[in-house]
Amino acid sequence: MSTLFNRRYDASHEEHATSNSKQAIVYLVGAGPGDPGLLTLRGKECLERADFVLYDQLVSPQLLKYAPESAEKMCVRELADSHPDRWPHVHVKLIEEARLGKCVVRLKGGDPLIFGRGGEEAAALREAGIPYEIVPGVTAALAAGAYLEIPLTHRSLASAVAFITGHEHPGKPTSRIDWKMIAAFPGTIVIYMGFSRLNSIIPELILHGKEPGTPAISVSRASTGEQQSVTATLATLDDAIRGAGLTTPALVIIGPVVGLRPVRSWFEERPLLGKRVLITRPRQQAEEFAQRLQELGATPLLLPAIEIRDPADWATADAAMEKLRDASFDWVIFTSVNGVEKFFNRLKARGRDLRDLGATKLAVIGSATADKLRTFHLEPDVVPGESMNSERLLLDLRERIHGKSVLLVTAEQGRESLRLELAAICKLDVAVVYTQVEGVDARSEILNLLRRGEIDCVTLTSPNIARAFLAACDETIIGRLQRGEIHVLSSNSRTSAVVRERGIQKIMESAKPTNESMIGVMLKMYAI
Repeated sequence: MSTLFNRRYDASHEEHATSNSKQAIVYLVGAGPGDPGLLTLRGKECLERADFVLYDQLVSPQLLKYAPESAEKMCVRELADSHPDRWPHVHVKLIEEARLGKCVVRLKGGDPLIFGRGGEEAAALREAGIPYEIVPGVTAALAAGAYLEIPLTHRSLASAVAFITGHEHPGKPTSRIDWKMIAAFPGTIVIYMGFSRLNSIIPELILHGKEPGTPAISVSRASTGEQQSVTATLATLDDAIRGAGLTTPALVIIGPVVGLRPVRSWFEERPLLGKRVLITRPRQQAEEFAQRLQELGATPLLLPAIEIRDPADWATADAAMEKLRDASFDWVIFTSVNGVEKFFNRLKARGRDLRDLGATKLAVIGSATADKLRTFHLEPDVVPGESMNSERLLLDLRERIHGKSVLLVTAEQGRESLRLELAAICKLDVAVVYTQVEGVDARSEILNLLRRGEIDCVTLTSPNIARAFLAACDETIIGRLQRGEIHVLSSNSRTSAVVRERGIQKIMESAKPTNESMIGVMLKMYAI
C-alpha cells in the first residue's frame, strides 16, 4: 500500500475510531459499461441509501439520480493527482467518509473486480476495519458482445474466453502476460485498455503463431448511443482503427466468433444511434424523454435552462386551499405538470388530502399534465384537443366556466393573457405554486460541445426555456444554430417565435407538445 495512504490512514485512525457510533459501510458497485439500464437492482438499492457517492468519470451521470438529493456526489477526477497516481486518494476518501458514519457508494465503471482496482479498494477497507460489500456489474466485454451480436463463446467456434489487459501496472519490472500462451489460446480473446498499444500487441500475437487473418473487431463506448466499431483481420485492425478515428474507451475482440457478427446488430438498427440530443427542460421533467431517446439509440444530454422552485410566498396557494376545503370553487385549472405536483405536495404538507376537492371539476392544458394528475388518482374533466395550448383550453372551457368560481394553479411567471381572459368570464382566484429560475450552468462542458458543433439537436419546450437557453449561448453557438449546423426542435409555435427573435430561422416544430410528437420529428429528420 502506498506511503501516502499509510500516512493519511495513521493520522486519521485515532481521531475517528470512536467519534461516530453510526453504522457505516462502503458499497463497491459496478455501474456497468455505459448504458444506465444495465445497472443491477442491487446497485440501485445501494445508491438509494447513499450519503456519499464517489463515481468514475466514465459512469453514466444518469445513475446519480438514484442517490438521494441530500447525498454528496464526487467524481474521482476531483481528487488530487493524475489518473495513474490517484488511487491512494480514492482509498483515503472512502475511509474518511465511512468514518463519519456515512453509507458510501463507490460507483465504478463495468465490474469492480475486472480491471477495476476493486480488489485494491476492498483490501484498503478491510485493513481499515470498514465494513464493505462488492456489487458486481456488467463488464464491457459482455456488453460489447451483446450489443454487437458477437457470442463470446460458441459451441462450434469458441469454448473459452480470455480477458486480457493491454495496460499493465507501470511498476511491474516485466510484463506478466505470456503472449505466446495467449496466441495459442483456443477461444475468444478480449483485450481491455490496449487501444494505444495495439501496434505492439498485434505483432506479438502474430509472432507467436496467431493467424494474421483471424477476425477481429474494436468497439468504442460499447452499449451507449456513441458506440462505434471497426471490423478487420488481426493483421489489419490497427490501421483500420486509425482510419476510422475510433477513440477510447475501447476494447478489442479477437477470434472466429467475430465473423458471426451481422452487418448491423439489433442495437445498431436503432434509428437515432449516434445522435446527441440536448434536453433543456427542468431536471425533474427530463427523465422520461431521456429514457425514450436512449431506447432509440440517441445520447441524451441534460442542460436545464430553468429550475423549478417553491414560490417565495405561499400566500395565494394557501388561501386558495382554504377556500377549496370550503367547496368555494366549481373548477380548478392546471396549466403544467409542475403545477399539479407542487399543488398537491403543498396540500399534503398542510395536512390536507384529495377529499378537499369534493365535486370540484378539473381541467388541464395538455396530455402530460393530465397524466401527472392521474398519478394523484384524479381524472381530469377537460383536456384540450390537438392544440394543447391555453387558447384551445379557453375555447373548450368558455361555456362551462362562464360565471363560475375558478381556481387557476400556475407559476409566478404564468401567462398574464390567460389570467386576464379567464377573469373576464368567471370569478377567478390564482394560486402561485412555483417559480421558474434561469438555471443554465455557465461552466457546463455541454456549452463547449455546442461551441464545437458536437451536438446534433437542441430541444426547446417552452418560451421561458428558450429564452434562458439562448441567453446562455455565446455568438459561436448562436452562429451554429443560425446556420443549421445544430438542429433546433421546438415543441410549439410560441417557443419557435422566441427562437426566431435571435435570427434562428431553421427550426423544426412539433405538431404537439409531447415527447412522442417531438421524437417523431427527430425520426423524420434523421431518417436514412
